[in-house]
This record gives sequence, C-alpha cells and structure tokens, in this order.
Amino acid sequence: MRPASARGLARRLLAEPLPRRWAHTRGVATQAARLAPVLGEDADLVVAAAWLHDIGYAPELVVTGFHPLDGARYLRDVEHADDMLCRLVAHHTCAVVEAEERGLAAQLSREFAPARGNIMDALIFCDMTTGPEGGRVTPERRLADIEARYGPGHQVTNAIQRATPDLLAAVGRVADAAPGYDGS
Repeated sequence: MRPASARGLARRLLAEPLPRRWAHTRGVATQAARLAPVLGEDADLVVAAAWLHDIGYAPELVVTGFHPLDGARYLRDVEHADDMLCRLVAHHTCAVVEAEERGLAAQLSREFAPARGNIMDALIFCDMTTGPEGGRVTPERRLADIEARYGPGHQVTNAIQRATPDLLAAVGRVADAAPGYDGS
C-alpha cells in the first residue's frame, strides 16, 4: 500500500470518530516522511505504516480491543495489505509487551512475526516523538503523557513502563543513524 492510499484509509477510519487520534497519526506520518532520506527503499513502507499504525482504534475495527492486533488483522484480511506492513502495525511501539499484559501475546506472535529492526525502530521513533495532538515531543514527554492518560495499574501503563528501555533504545538508534535529526 502506497503512502497516499494509507493516508486515505487512515483518514476514513479515524478523522471523524477519533479526531485526536487522527491528529496524532498525521504527526507520526509527518515524522516518517522527514526520515525518508535515511530510510532509503523502506521509506514508503514506513510512511504507510505511520499512517496506519493506530487504525485499530477505529470503532468499526475493534474486535479484541488491542489496537495493534485489530488494525493488523484488518489490513491483512480486508485490505490484503503487504505482509511487512501488517507486521509493522501489529508490533509497533513494542506492542508485544502490551499483548502480554492483555493475554494476547501468543495470538499476536502466531499471526504476525515481528518486523525488521531498522524499520520498526523508525516507526517507534516517529510514534515516540509525536504527541497526542500531533506535535513533536521528546520521547520522555510522550511516555509520561501515556502513563498520565491511562493511570497507575492500567495494562497500557504497565506495558509502557516495561517497554521504556526498548523504546528509548530504538529512538536512540534512529537518532544516531540520522545525524542532526533528533525528532524535535
């Protein structure tokens, strides 16, 4: 799926029912487009994944309530999207950790293998440097916002806390690979 098609699909699924999620998605895709020069032949794939990473929040797609799995299944089963694109959506931002919290890790791993490290790192970077309103933020601020939104003891908060070292490491690897580009 090309980035323009991914943008149209994400707009259709998110813009009206979830305008704040749509704003975040636009910001993540903008970050991915800015990284295109260092992504090379993977640029379109990462930009498309950035547009689609949160479509599983769309009310019409919710099945399990776990947005990475619901979104990836929709892309695979309805849109017949490329396998790597589905894998990026399924595993974005250390989703397997939250899947463990929800008891869905076996399903996620059985249906979707993790994506290659460098392109997954790029998607994590874009998500972790984009706030809920679509503006650029530090990864630390993004993580704090997620924890504040869900509160102590929530599955998402627990997962984010467990995944923080891996998320920050991915952001660091991308920043190191793109000298002068810190995400802000």
